[in-house]
Amino acid sequence: MTLSIINQIKERRKVLTISQETLAEISGVGLRTLKQFESGKGNPTLETLQKLCDALGLEIKLEVKSIES
Repeated sequence: MTLSIINQIKERRKVLTISQETLAEISGVGLRTLKQFESGKGNPTLETLQKLCDALGLEIKLEVKSIES
């Protein structure tokens, strides 16, 4: 099962025993914004996702696929 990127961020934060407050502080992402994302609300920008991933030691990989008719 593939977890969404937000779920992966949330799970990694928990594994590292980092509070939302601490992650917000070290990533430079607002606490309110982080709480909204983790609760499934809001739509994070790629820049915000990158900040969170950098703080947690995660890597974002984008894949472009062509759609065949």
